[in-house]
Amino acid sequence: MWVFPINSLEKRLHLGLALSLILLMLLLWLMGSRFLQTMTEDFIASRLEHDAEALLGSLMITPNKFKIRPARINQVYHQPFSGHYFVIRSEQGRETVSRSLWDFKLEIPQLEPGDQQRFHIEGPNGQQLLVRANGYRKQGSELTIGVAEDVTPVERQREQFLLNFALLSLVGLTLLLLLQHWVVRRSFQRLEPLRQEVKALAETGGQQISEEVPTEIRPLVQEVNHLLGLLAQRNERSRNSLGNLAHALKGPLNLLQRYFDRLPAEAPQEEGGQAAVQAQRLQLLIERELKRARMAGMGAPSQRFDPHGDMDDLIEVVKQVHHERALSVERQVDRTLGRFGDREDMFELIGNLLDNAFKWAASRIRVVIAEDSVINITVEDDGEGLTDDQLSLLVHRGSRLDETVDGHGLGLSIAMDIAKLYGGGIVFDRSPDLGGLRVSVSLAGS
Repeated sequence: MWVFPINSLEKRLHLGLALSLILLMLLLWLMGSRFLQTMTEDFIASRLEHDAEALLGSLMITPNKFKIRPARINQVYHQPFSGHYFVIRSEQGRETVSRSLWDFKLEIPQLEPGDQQRFHIEGPNGQQLLVRANGYRKQGSELTIGVAEDVTPVERQREQFLLNFALLSLVGLTLLLLLQHWVVRRSFQRLEPLRQEVKALAETGGQQISEEVPTEIRPLVQEVNHLLGLLAQRNERSRNSLGNLAHALKGPLNLLQRYFDRLPAEAPQEEGGQAAVQAQRLQLLIERELKRARMAGMGAPSQRFDPHGDMDDLIEVVKQVHHERALSVERQVDRTLGRFGDREDMFELIGNLLDNAFKWAASRIRVVIAEDSVINITVEDDGEGLTDDQLSLLVHRGSRLDETVDGHGLGLSIAMDIAKLYGGGIVFDRSPDLGGLRVSVSLAGS
């Protein structure tokens, strides 16, 4: 048995209801055809029975022959090939037939008194005859009277009726399918507010979906709300724990660094210097891992990043951090681009790229956000740029290219982690327009 998978509930309903209606119409047509045939044959058979009783009443039996009073039988039995015929046969084999048969031989079985049969047989000129044969006893003689009628005209009318019924059923089926399509589509439109609410939930960072939904999907909505609550609680507990961990570790590390800074001159410089480097390295590692752990990713129920509104706020924040540098920042965002990614993740990603550009740019920075098959974020500046060897260093975590500039490679490392989290990557090269560093980020997921 072939099974065609259909993932759409609406299509499944359309197909199921359509097949049900087609089967119902076919069943009605078959039952109607059978019922109409039985009803018409019963009606004709009852009429033939009346004619047989009339023939029996008009029949006079003599020792040598049968005699029928002509005035007591219908004149249609006197017209040749009229479609109405009778045969009377005795047990001795004597037989009398209607004049309408002319020279046609109508075969009927010999029946016992009280027996009856009804059957179809081909008559003269290809007529389709319905025959009713009954066994009688009259004046001591056993008789079989068979009365036949041509049902061809009735069959033609029945076929015409069935054809009209089939056409009417086809029109009705088409109207029912259209009505069904409208009803199913209208029913599924009731789910549209739920879809919009889920979309708004992803964009605004809400925690619950309204349970004012159809009864059939309310359990699903309740389970989703329960899951959202659990995820929100876990996310909150994780971030609180990370904050507590950060405060707990930074204090002792700061004390260690101040201790190494105040080492007496007679202390071994080599050991003190190595310990200070390791303490600083430990602090950088903790800060990097804390930032990585705070990333939400594509699947978290959090607020989405709005590239049209949030970019201005982000640029303004970075300008305030680097207020001593009067740089021009050019922003280009695709107008058709909607919200994407976790808001905090995108702030971390683009903020680190802007922070790096502010440190190295001479006067201009350009930020371009566009969407093709993926979301592309490009940050470039007009600084001195980097050599091939220096560009290769950027892919290594913690690499620093200029000890005179505050900061380290941690920001770019975090940016690479976020890009990988969203199924994308980062490419470092020279800007063909501005001449400085160009960082191109691709995010496969939204």
